[in-house]
Amino acid sequence: MKKIHTIGRRKRSLARIYLESGNGVITVNLKKLDKYFPKYVHNKIFYPMKLLNILDKFNINISVFGGGFNGQAEAISLAISRAICKINPKNKKKLKNEGLLTRDPREVERKKFGQKKARKKYQFSKR
Repeated sequence: MKKIHTIGRRKRSLARIYLESGNGVITVNLKKLDKYFPKYVHNKIFYPMKLLNILDKFNINISVFGGGFNGQAEAISLAISRAICKINPKNKKKLKNEGLLTRDPREVERKKFGQKKARKKYQFSKR
């Protein structure tokens, strides 16, 4: 099987993954997964693979930047889901029903001038 390259995005995070058949070795920015991400994020990353019972069948090289752990994990999850669909289009329906192929469009709202934050205003005094 040749290398499959896909991209996933979430908030300010962008993840590029290179998936190839192997024994389940996952590297993130040239580090092991355990060294890069805290344990509580691993479930988000592996969810598409656990759903299809293909956890130890592929080696994944991940390059990710921008955002925090949560946004990066969800970007990686989207990229893995897209790669799995490229390998076997029959998996698409199962992943789509779980919402794993949908790019989450929510972004941080910009701060407006004359205000403290995006929506919070300075205190108004009538007198």
